[in-house]
Amino acid sequence: MTAFHEVLFPLDIALKSAGGPQRRTDVVVLGSGREERNARWAHSRRRYDAGYGVKTLDALSQVVAFFEERRGRLHGFRWRDRLDHSSAAPDTAVSATDQVLGSGDGIAAEFQLVKTYGSFYSPYQRPVAKPSPGSVRVAVAGVEKDEGTDFTVDPANGVVTFLAGHIPASGAAVTAGFLFDVPVRFDTDYLEVDLSAFAAGAIPKIPLVEIRP
Repeated sequence: MTAFHEVLFPLDIALKSAGGPQRRTDVVVLGSGREERNARWAHSRRRYDAGYGVKTLDALSQVVAFFEERRGRLHGFRWRDRLDHSSAAPDTAVSATDQVLGSGDGIAAEFQLVKTYGSFYSPYQRPVAKPSPGSVRVAVAGVEKDEGTDFTVDPANGVVTFLAGHIPASGAAVTAGFLFDVPVRFDTDYLEVDLSAFAAGAIPKIPLVEIRP
């Protein structure tokens, strides 16, 4: 499997980028004018353009170095989505009860971090694979637990593992709060750098696409 580099794209550049989620839906228009729609992807895939955050030659140099170390599209890395990087609502502090991970059965010790979107018609549950190290807070039945004593978190896949003697009891709600990154890769093997155009205000395109590490 191709290596994933657990390194964050330069944050000051990422925070000035553009992008968002993409879905793949087949739409068939019938003879009656009605439509049949089918979702081809269970999960959305995010795309970004980091070029909007490149405003100086120093920033451009950082991106080129980062691109070369990743070998273009070869290796994935972490990306901080300025709009969606927290389990909590915007401008709200992370809480151990932000997101429901599941319910204990007295046996299961592992729970995947997830973030739920929507609440009534058809809530979408997004797996979170790249939590920000040190940011994860976990509670069982509303009581916050201690990382390292009660549970551990794998920052490479977002799995919370309860330690022996601390496994959630049957029916106990397991919740969590966290900051997280998006696993992405460059969506090009060629960065076209035109310094004359750049000096005149042109913005280079630096496409990124979400991956499943």
